[in-house]
Amino acid sequence: MLDAGGAARAYPAAMDAHFLVPLAAVALDAALGDPHRWPHPVRLIGAALDALERPVRTIPAQLHQVYGAFAALLLSLGAYTCVYALGLLPGVGWAVSLYFAYAGLALGQLLREARAAARLIEAGRDEAARKALGMLVSRDTSGLDREAQWRTLAETVSENFCDAFVAPFFYLCLGGAPLLWLYKTISTMDSMWGYKTPRFKYLGWAGARADDLLAWLPARLSAWALIVAAPLLGLPTAGARANVRTDAARMASPNAGWPMSAAAWLCGASMGGRAVYFGREVEKPLLGPEECAWGADSFKTLMNLIIIASITLCLAASVLLLGLEVVFS
Repeated sequence: MLDAGGAARAYPAAMDAHFLVPLAAVALDAALGDPHRWPHPVRLIGAALDALERPVRTIPAQLHQVYGAFAALLLSLGAYTCVYALGLLPGVGWAVSLYFAYAGLALGQLLREARAAARLIEAGRDEAARKALGMLVSRDTSGLDREAQWRTLAETVSENFCDAFVAPFFYLCLGGAPLLWLYKTISTMDSMWGYKTPRFKYLGWAGARADDLLAWLPARLSAWALIVAAPLLGLPTAGARANVRTDAARMASPNAGWPMSAAAWLCGASMGGRAVYFGREVEKPLLGPEECAWGADSFKTLMNLIIIASITLCLAASVLLLGLEVVFS
């Protein structure tokens, strides 16, 4: 058992590992985003997925699902092990862990790219706006009118509030940078292989199901963070609290509808409707108040809401982690 002096000496080290790192990572993400010229672990994971996809085309189709499950297990555990081992390097391990913690968050870059797309839409530069949106979403953006551009941007920002920030921040707080990158590996696999097309229907099944499981709690946490933050902006919460669960249940994804529905009701504009994916038209469930279009003002409200919700989550996590440090120090 530690004496009082030993506990005092251990406490700052514990804070470095479990309290200060998440907050420092959020601050770096907000300040720096994801500079395109910097190396990034997600690009390495993407290259690994491309390399793993090539040999699968030479094996029987009935084995694609097994191969995909093996790839998900291999890459996610490999990422966890690498980040964990690098964090143990003498002298620089703390800096390596901080880098991986920062690199695993993407809210800063999401907000930057969303603001850039919003400026193009607001300026009436339709072709440039559609191209910018095409870099953020997997749907076909070539035929989007102005209202559909705003709606598409609002949908991707609200959905990615969970994927880019809440889920990785949750796993960072829960298990440090290694657990964050286990989640990010599965999330990247889902974003690359998780399409219900002939090419990926079976290969991406395991990654998509693992992503659904890992994002289940963060998605719901995202929605409630938005609802808790809404009164700080003077936004009514009754519609979101009454409808978010029902709306989310109508979505094909078990998780995407939670932050999207909350954002739609809180900002007073609807999401869903017609969208085109890989040449196929899809009618997505309507979320939020019917026939209420997105525009510059409602989108600005959404951006402010996400920022306030992110700060609220950071403060809540800080109090919780600091409390745990005090209890177990």
